[in-house]
Amino acid sequence: MIIVPIKEGENIERALKKLKRKFEKTGVVKELRSRKQFIKPSVVARDRRLKAIYIQGIQQEALNN
Repeated sequence: MIIVPIKEGENIERALKKLKRKFEKTGVVKELRSRKQFIKPSVVARDRRLKAIYIQGIQQEALNN
């Protein structure tokens, strides 16, 4: 359960912003979206590998420049 303490006289928009930030950090929405459909472990591994290759390429390019 997410609890957002509100100080005396604090703006409600600020409290909502804190709530949204905390909710985002928990990763609930991301997990729900990932559980909507099954993704084979081999596909997940391939995606991770491709992402790592992409990031490594960007880092190498930054070092070379």
